[in-house]
Amino acid sequence: MVESTVVTAPAIDSTVPFGSAVRSRRSAWLRALTSNPVTLAAAVILAVIALAAIFAPLLTSHDPTFLDPAVRLSAPSRDFIFGTDDRGRDVFARVIYGGRTSLVIGLSVTAAAALMGSVLGLISGYYTRLDSWIMRAMDGLMAFPSILLAIAIMASLGPSAVNVFIALAVVYTPTVARLVRSTTLVTRQQAYVESARSIGMSDRAILIKYIFPNGLSPLIVQCTFVVAYAIISEASLSFLGAGVDPETPTWGNMLRDGQRVLQRAWWLSVFPGVALVATVLSLNLLGDGLRDALDPRARKR
Repeated sequence: MVESTVVTAPAIDSTVPFGSAVRSRRSAWLRALTSNPVTLAAAVILAVIALAAIFAPLLTSHDPTFLDPAVRLSAPSRDFIFGTDDRGRDVFARVIYGGRTSLVIGLSVTAAAALMGSVLGLISGYYTRLDSWIMRAMDGLMAFPSILLAIAIMASLGPSAVNVFIALAVVYTPTVARLVRSTTLVTRQQAYVESARSIGMSDRAILIKYIFPNGLSPLIVQCTFVVAYAIISEASLSFLGAGVDPETPTWGNMLRDGQRVLQRAWWLSVFPGVALVATVLSLNLLGDGLRDALDPRARKR
């Protein structure tokens, strides 16, 4: 008996290699993420754009809505580094303040779509009797082109930032729901989920503790793309006049205003367009980097 206790004693220390293995897996995807120069560059660009939007009052003393007809359509200069628009408003101030609106809408839409899509996807994938009903509703929403569905919702609700948020959240929820459903269908068949059911664990506990965390990695990657799509959609709605209030500085509103005088004042469209392209491209590159870092097969390659 004494010998048996001596043999089994090292088993207590076996948790140490397990913990170190978990830490090594975490550090592995962090190394894979930070070793990609494209992903790092994308993250730096996003950080610069976000910080510029957050600290906009510190970067410019101009009011983005102040009208000064005396300096209308002024070319980029020392006083107005991005020039002024056809109403004398400072373009640089409007670009960085417009980043606030675009980023807030993009992030809030993504958060709402991730929340609603995760709930619908988990329920649909776990409860087979509800799967057909929920997924047919999601398929019905996805049958419409996203921008047309958003325009239809905005036509019913009216132009405002809140209504843009509602419209885009409805548009992108089905994409997240289908992704979460697919991971739920795979995870619910695993042995540890069956074991949890056999010991009487509630469905809610199983979904929260076992199923949802296993689909978190692809959900995070998908969310980076949803942010990019939401920013593009918001700019498209504003460009078409169906987005936020026309006087609110957003990149879409600036592109709409600039296209009328594009031949006379190129800077009205170029600077907000560059900001929009840089943001969306960086989000897509960051999403690609996260996907490669979180995929063990990609790390082995």
